[in-house]
Amino acid sequence: MTITVAIDCMGGDHGPAVTVPAALAFVRANADARVVLVGPEETLRSCLGGAVHERVTLRHATQVVGMDEPPSLALRSKKDSSMRVAIDLVRQGEADACVSAGNTGALMAISRFVLKMLPGIDRPAICAALPTMTGHTHVLDLGANVDCSPEHLLQFGLMGASLVSAIEHHERPTVGILNIGEEEIKGNDVVKRAAELLRDSGLNFIGNVEGDGLYKGDAEVVVCDGFVGNVALKSSEGLAQMLGAFLREEFGRSTLSRIAALLAMPVLKRFKNRLDHRRYNGACLLGLKGIVVKSHGSADVFGYGFAISRAADAARTGVLARISERVAQLHPQLETA
Repeated sequence: MTITVAIDCMGGDHGPAVTVPAALAFVRANADARVVLVGPEETLRSCLGGAVHERVTLRHATQVVGMDEPPSLALRSKKDSSMRVAIDLVRQGEADACVSAGNTGALMAISRFVLKMLPGIDRPAICAALPTMTGHTHVLDLGANVDCSPEHLLQFGLMGASLVSAIEHHERPTVGILNIGEEEIKGNDVVKRAAELLRDSGLNFIGNVEGDGLYKGDAEVVVCDGFVGNVALKSSEGLAQMLGAFLREEFGRSTLSRIAALLAMPVLKRFKNRLDHRRYNGACLLGLKGIVVKSHGSADVFGYGFAISRAADAARTGVLARISERVAQLHPQLETA
């Protein structure tokens, strides 16, 4: 089975300088994959620099969605943007998935308008993997939905569990809900009601997960609203950057410290590799009738390649079918959302 991924080459902080070489590296490493590079054809050919690959094709697009552009404007007036054309390829069946590092709000709005929602799902959710002491966990929502009902959180749990069961071949991943305490009486009314729905859903629900539990690996899927999820994500990124800066500062304080750094270099490299955020790049927009993956806007070639791989894995493993199947099983509950 050949997987085709449409790449919004103009999105992100670096545009085709990153997206094009990442796409080329991806097809060279995956014999069953094709990519469609979307953007101004002349620009893309210039970035290819004469490189030709039989599984790489170009699709011309005349417009670009700005990183700070209002989503409503991008939706109404940028119908030939690289982002819109890439998503259209998924809708038309010419691509199995789409990847963009562009404006998150615009990507969400255009994806929802073009692809529509899966039956029984009200809102798309941003889901990404975070490193933990035991491996990694998938967290959603990470910013798409600031205000959520208990039913929405139930749907997020269903979609997250479907994603993990598909790509990691684990039929009953553990699911938790992010809360201020482990006890059932903790949290606001929305979170407590959502916990009840998750407990009765048939999912492998383990209860409340506190903030530190995210990185202990208490659950393989952690559910929260987009406000809480985005704050947790950005706080984590800031902490990682601070720790890295502190280590560099301390190891550079003196000649003795620099010698110690050289001796510790193998350990430091392994430590950096385990926490390398680039290896976790690529957040799935779950709930759509198509696979869309959002890359971090500042991703380099290495990191963007992981986002492309995440999109291809979601297509290969039938994530959409698994979500639809779980929705069908829980349809009586989801109808009231």
